[in-house]
Amino acid sequence: MFGLILIYWVGKYFYQLAEKYSQNKWLYAILGIVVYYAGQAIIGFTIGLVTVFFDISIDWDNKIMMALIGVPAGALSAYFFYILLEKKWKNEEVKVDSIQDIGKEIEDQH
Repeated sequence: MFGLILIYWVGKYFYQLAEKYSQNKWLYAILGIVVYYAGQAIIGFTIGLVTVFFDISIDWDNKIMMALIGVPAGALSAYFFYILLEKKWKNEEVKVDSIQDIGKEIEDQH
């Protein structure tokens, strides 16, 4: 149940970010959720490799431990992706106050 609530919030924040910067809302909401799951998969794969190479014993059936590792990994990857998108879109944003102000600074220089 906690996972569904977390997925809802991840999608909601990406949806609102895309709406703020006039991007495709549903695309980025779904992409945020995909990044969340990809972060979990990458950390799981990395832990799997570490256990094989260093002969570490991990109880893979312990769902609470896996959740305590996977949820923060997914949340951090979604957070970093959110920050990256926000920074990118903020730099691309063109601010024009009104159509009458276009070219006004050129007239002021003459």
